[in-house]
Amino acid sequence: MAASQTCLNIDELRRQARRFLPRGLFDYIDRGTEDETSLRRLRESFDRGELMPRVLVDTAGRHTGISLFGRERPLPFVIAPTAAAGLVRYDGEVLLARAARAAGIPFCVSTQSITSIEAIAEAGAELWFQLYVWRDRSLTHALLDRVAACGVDTLILTVDTAVSPKREYNLHNGFSVPVTPSLRGTLDVARHPAWLVGVLLRLLKNGGWPGYAHYPPQFRTRITDSSSHDPIRLCDRVSWDDVAELRRRWRGRIIIKGLLAPADALRASEAGVEAIVVSNHGGRNLDSAPSPLAVLPRIVDAVGDRLTVLADSGVRRGSDAAKLLAAGAAAVLLGRAPLFGLAAGGQAGAEHALAILQDELDRTMALLGCRTVADLRSCVG
Repeated sequence: MAASQTCLNIDELRRQARRFLPRGLFDYIDRGTEDETSLRRLRESFDRGELMPRVLVDTAGRHTGISLFGRERPLPFVIAPTAAAGLVRYDGEVLLARAARAAGIPFCVSTQSITSIEAIAEAGAELWFQLYVWRDRSLTHALLDRVAACGVDTLILTVDTAVSPKREYNLHNGFSVPVTPSLRGTLDVARHPAWLVGVLLRLLKNGGWPGYAHYPPQFRTRITDSSSHDPIRLCDRVSWDDVAELRRRWRGRIIIKGLLAPADALRASEAGVEAIVVSNHGGRNLDSAPSPLAVLPRIVDAVGDRLTVLADSGVRRGSDAAKLLAAGAAAVLLGRAPLFGLAAGGQAGAEHALAILQDELDRTMALLGCRTVADLRSCVG
């Protein structure tokens, strides 16, 4: 039995991932920003959250399925977009897509994936695409055409990263973009031979240092090159006008990810998008941002009858997901948890991470007296 399959919870998968990954890459996935106050607040919000159980309820027929965007799904989960998946395991984005397909849930491809949307689509999963609006809007629009040609009908626009956040540990580890080779980083990689042989050397053998596969050819340089980071990437001039332009151009569903203020949620509903993701980027961007669980009820009250409200950030237990669902989220996006599983055991590890969360959610529902995910709404104390 693979080591990842013996893990009983996400924290145990996290420890396996920490042993497998070089420190720079693990910290990039695991840690927050600045003083990591927001990251701690995320955990505290789940720890403080309470759900009120009802007893003597026949829950023998319970299930964790939901209906989301007109489709029945066995789990209220979506694998969130993460830029580092292709470095966690060789073909990491493809492996995550296969894990999502096996679980019957969507996989959201990142703009900064090192594997192309065309290659990931071959995995046969339901794909969503996460978009950062580039400085050159014409390049953004060309990317959308490329994504639509792969049959993707759901676009997630990430709006909470106007500038690169200050993650000092990345600089200390040499893992900022561009990746800066250093003696410290080289020694770190040498201490993780399984990752060195199974990921890095395979990448170097099959095309050299990876780059961002969705960048236009003139900017598709290696992640060790400074030009791979700056010319088209994040834009602090993205506004509601860009949302309006996307709404005109994109024929499919649009989800805005990264909202925390009820006023912004109302603005999103007026902009004609179908859904939002209440998120603080996993505590990785604004260190003074509130946790999603703290603001979710107000946002659901404000716009829950106008658009679909999703949530993410910091979910490590099925009970964490239950608290977001009880607060009104229609589904929960998972970022770090599938990555820890991926690092610990490849596709099987990612599937195991999802199975752990499903089992914990199912147990939580039974102990609360809930037959369906919708019943969780009645468990807020």
